[in-house]
Amino acid sequence: MSLNLQAKKVIVEEIAGVATTAPSAVAAEYIGLTVAQMTELRNVAREAGVYLKVVRNTLARRAFENTPFACMRDGLVGPLVLAFSNDEPGSAARIVRDFAKDNDKLVVKLVALDGKLLDPSALDSLASMPSLDEARAMLLGLLSAPLVKFVRTVAEPPTKFVRVIAAQRDKQQTA
Repeated sequence: MSLNLQAKKVIVEEIAGVATTAPSAVAAEYIGLTVAQMTELRNVAREAGVYLKVVRNTLARRAFENTPFACMRDGLVGPLVLAFSNDEPGSAARIVRDFAKDNDKLVVKLVALDGKLLDPSALDSLASMPSLDEARAMLLGLLSAPLVKFVRTVAEPPTKFVRVIAAQRDKQQTA
């Protein structure tokens, strides 16, 4: 399908807008995937808040100019689907990794995080990054652990005293 100049400008602006705010991006080759599989990938991405787009590489190169993902421009070769994380850096990588486990036709070609091009093998480490809620929970756990330990330490002497008295009471009742 041929695009006119105005349609191309709209696509370039849309992708450039997403690329300026996204923390990470993944480009994967999709040769051999059926329409049903691509639709499934799009639905999963939409539910996870990941921007997914199949676009011509020349338009993607133009869109990536002056964005953090300019590092990906040289690697845009062949039919690629672009996935951009919207909120969490690992969300696009998680979607692509999970989908590629079931569909070996989806091959990761490019991975970028905060303007740095990573090796495609770094997809697993990017996908395993905790979400914002998980990171907050981990931080809260780290901050509360010393306090919990302190409270247990302070509460131990009275607890031990009560156990000694209870043991003495039980000893006297049996005698």
